[in-house]
Amino acid sequence: MSEIFYSKYRLQSGTQYFLYIGEIKNYGLNNFLAESLSGIYQQKFDFIAIVPDVFENYDYRNLMVVNPFAENFFRRHGCNICCRLAGREFMESVSCNSYVRELVRELRSRQDHVYIYMYESFPEMALDKIPGVSILGPRSDVAHRMNSKIAQYTQLSGLLPMPEYRVCDTRTHLVETTEELWEKWPDGIFVTEDYSAAGAKSIVAHSPDDLCAKFKLENIQYLISRYMPHEDDPTVLGVVANEKDVYIAGVADQRIEQGNRFTGSTFPSKLPPDIISTLGELTRKAGKWLAVNGYRGIFGCDYIVNSQKDIHFLEINARKQGTTMEFCCTLEQSLPKGSPMLPELEYWAVTRNSFPENTVELSSNPKNIHWGTYNYKMQKMVHTNGYVSQSSYERETFKKVANGLQDRDYLIMEHIGSDFVVAQGTFIGRIVSVGLDFHAVNEGLTQGLEKLQMSFCDETNPEIINE
Repeated sequence: MSEIFYSKYRLQSGTQYFLYIGEIKNYGLNNFLAESLSGIYQQKFDFIAIVPDVFENYDYRNLMVVNPFAENFFRRHGCNICCRLAGREFMESVSCNSYVRELVRELRSRQDHVYIYMYESFPEMALDKIPGVSILGPRSDVAHRMNSKIAQYTQLSGLLPMPEYRVCDTRTHLVETTEELWEKWPDGIFVTEDYSAAGAKSIVAHSPDDLCAKFKLENIQYLISRYMPHEDDPTVLGVVANEKDVYIAGVADQRIEQGNRFTGSTFPSKLPPDIISTLGELTRKAGKWLAVNGYRGIFGCDYIVNSQKDIHFLEINARKQGTTMEFCCTLEQSLPKGSPMLPELEYWAVTRNSFPENTVELSSNPKNIHWGTYNYKMQKMVHTNGYVSQSSYERETFKKVANGLQDRDYLIMEHIGSDFVVAQGTFIGRIVSVGLDFHAVNEGLTQGLEKLQMSFCDETNPEIINE
């Protein structure tokens, strides 16, 4: 079996390279990092992206696709499938891949050092064990510990405003504990495994049947908390360099469907200025806690705000957020020219435990930039029967809107292509809409959704579904 699904890259003489390893949705961040490294080292930098995303077409330069599941599926069924690989499985596959390791050896023969840049640091990434290779991001062991929701709640309790919660050591303990809480917490119980993202391993439960249907594993820990009815789901993006230096990039409003399913964000937040300021200060406290535990780099904090404007902490994501690229594009147009962007701040945080002197936080929205995203994740297996042309010009779109060259635009990004089986839980595409007000942004999101919805049907081979 081939170890590479797709590969196309070209090494230029006189250029240093780093490797990006992660999902293709964050491909654009690498351009910001390459520009920053070129300035820091006074040497041209570029990157090669290693991703798990299986598409019909790739309009990306310097790309390698590693997805052993998709290759096996094609050999067994004769058709293409697009499915999400768990981050740990992907990192392990990349680390063991002979083509990737040969690429690392080739880069090491050309340059003294090779950086690896990732969306999230996983312990399964082993390429940094090769001499002259290092991770340009948070330490994987620290990131893993900090992403524990149980650690967050037990260690930050009293420091951040939290809903009532309990820690359950097993599934049996979970069922027993919730028995006495259904009447006390009548709006529901939020239940999550210790490690969960985007609602994949969590639920807002309203009965014991909900728990039994969702959670099957006995010998793992669960975190439960009182579900709080609320109106807003803000998320704050930051970078931590040390215990005193925590950079706040901005606050966006998340779109949460069915109580726990994240589908996108909008900016600027519609919350009042005093609430936005408080969210920033709470996130600095969270960043300080991360710093004390050795974390350096980009992170995010999620909260809820009820109708009385009471704030409750939900979780820390010790990794890059889904809003990282959009905030980079916003900051680039809004901050003084030459201000470091988020990847450069992360570089300084990781390598020097500090920020550069010209670091500036966003205190307003001088270009009146509004944006929204929608992540179209399939709730069941489908088959694509149409192709939606992709765009890779997100950064340029922000620039045009900010400079008055156009008042709105929307982009469909990372569409899989035609004649693909799309597994449940996989993104069929992503929409980014930019404008000068939310009306323009919402129009773009609506038009993008209509295009994506026309690109698939529910007809799929039942034997494949049952597999």
